[in-house]
Amino acid sequence: MADYDVIILGGGPGGYSAAQRLGQAGLDVLLAEPAHLGGTSLNTGCIPTQSLLQAARTYRLACESATQGVKATDVSFDWAAMQSWKNKAVRTLVGGVTATLKRLHVTVVPEPGRFLAPGLVEVGERRLSAHHVIVATGAVPVLPPIPGAIGNPRVVDSTALLEAAEPPTRLTVIGGGAIGLELASLFSSLGTNVTVLETLTEIAPFMDPDMAKSLRAALRPVEFKLGCRLDRICGGVVHYTTAAGEPESVAADVVMMSLGRQPRFDGWGAETSGLDITTRGVTVDDHCATNLPGVWAVGDITERCSSAHAAYRMGEIAAALIVDPARADRGQSMRWDVVPYTVFGLTEASGAGLTEQACATRGLDVLTATAPLVLSGRFVAEQGLSAAGSVKIVVDRASRTVLGVHLIGPCATELVWGVTSLLEMELTVDDLRQIVFPHPTLAEGIREACWAIEDR
Repeated sequence: MADYDVIILGGGPGGYSAAQRLGQAGLDVLLAEPAHLGGTSLNTGCIPTQSLLQAARTYRLACESATQGVKATDVSFDWAAMQSWKNKAVRTLVGGVTATLKRLHVTVVPEPGRFLAPGLVEVGERRLSAHHVIVATGAVPVLPPIPGAIGNPRVVDSTALLEAAEPPTRLTVIGGGAIGLELASLFSSLGTNVTVLETLTEIAPFMDPDMAKSLRAALRPVEFKLGCRLDRICGGVVHYTTAAGEPESVAADVVMMSLGRQPRFDGWGAETSGLDITTRGVTVDDHCATNLPGVWAVGDITERCSSAHAAYRMGEIAAALIVDPARADRGQSMRWDVVPYTVFGLTEASGAGLTEQACATRGLDVLTATAPLVLSGRFVAEQGLSAAGSVKIVVDRASRTVLGVHLIGPCATELVWGVTSLLEMELTVDDLRQIVFPHPTLAEGIREACWAIEDR
């Protein structure tokens, strides 16, 4: 007889969401998490960043409120108080996860777990058996071998920057992905002189290039250096070669490495697991099942998606199929193409589905249209005419099925759930035109983009 129905290695979004759903179903679950429940997202990533961004957003609104007839004087920010606000949010949410798992009778062990074989796990000094094992051990920051980076006190990752005693006067961000852009937006809004160095020819490679270019323009006064080759770091000076082949450098008080994350393979038995593992992560199918019977993998440890919201859904799918394997035939599977991307900042970006470029790569014949958010009455009333905002829609030419929607502007990350819904339902542009959008709302920008698609 097994010690547990399910043992979960890792308490991040994928691990604890699976534990919650399994606990609700009445299964006997053990979750091994040696650090903090909630994982990177809750403790050192999404939630801390969002907390500080909200404070920075409030500060900028106060600074610029005179344009709307509201005069605020002696506006300033208190970084220590902002950190306190952030820490309170994290403590509250970690406490909520802890209480929920306790209420559902999930056994949480603050020790590392090591996978030994299907159904067999070592937790601390104990060997435990289970009918199922879920690997949810997460990811770690990528540390490229740039000369002068390792051991340099001026070079930090996003976790250390979010815990800084005070905002730096000058900040260099290496990497133009979501994390780099979010922290560039945060600190530039507080007066930090920010430069972003990106080795690719455009920021945010997961975005539509046209929308990425618009986002980059909206993030001024951040200075972007694209197509760079990073040569070395000397103290706070980053030496690089421009896209034109010219040697240049930029000096800063702090250099933040933000070149993405990679699956964490050390410490949990990956090397002897027998799992199908590539450099990108543990291989799983659309049901989050691995090549080993009764072994599942969810979240950043897999080769499929690296976002907290994807991890939540993957954890739910694994849990649902453990409870009832027949659900595999009733919609319990991942549709990877419709997992949304998000960039949180004072200007937000989000989207789901295929970009125009991805469609071209797949040989799909599509129609596209882009609508500026100034066509939304609420956008103009709240933001004026100079703020950045647009919606781009990608539609299959023959079937008129919506393949992707991409947004820049206020609340873009809140609007995208509706985009994922219409993609999941495989709605056509004609279906979308029949939806009644409330007025005045920013969501009307989606309607405007829909009507901008040319008819047959």
